[in-house]
Amino acid sequence: MSTASPISQEMPGQSNTYILDASAVLRFLDKEAGYERVREILRNHSLGSCQAVVCALHWGEVALTLARRHGPVHQAQIIGELLSLGLEIIPATGERAVRSALLKARLGIPYVDAFGVELACDSPEHCFVTADFDVKPAVGEVQIEFLPTK
Repeated sequence: MSTASPISQEMPGQSNTYILDASAVLRFLDKEAGYERVREILRNHSLGSCQAVVCALHWGEVALTLARRHGPVHQAQIIGELLSLGLEIIPATGERAVRSALLKARLGIPYVDAFGVELACDSPEHCFVTADFDVKPAVGEVQIEFLPTK
């Protein structure tokens, strides 16, 4: 089983890859606690000094939340604006699904969040950014940056 990932191949000059979960993206969109930090990550990503990615499962959570709040037309517009920032959506492959399931089983973290943690496992330079404190059991496994509570 291959462990290679599209994000494990760092671009020249990059020092970090930030894996944003749904809570981080929604904090940014809603201008809630921690949105400045996510904005900084996205700005640095657009300048090429870091990479910002979102797991496909977290991306789906963002899309669902936006559709429920604003309807499908506005949701599509917001998703398009986010993609125009250059966010990369990392697919949930079968291999990642299995590794994420094992993380969930071992750490007791939510399954979707296990995908973000699994992405962060690809390199010590990867950092999972979240406002979800349910992933605290993974702190010893990977770098996690917790956004402040609301």
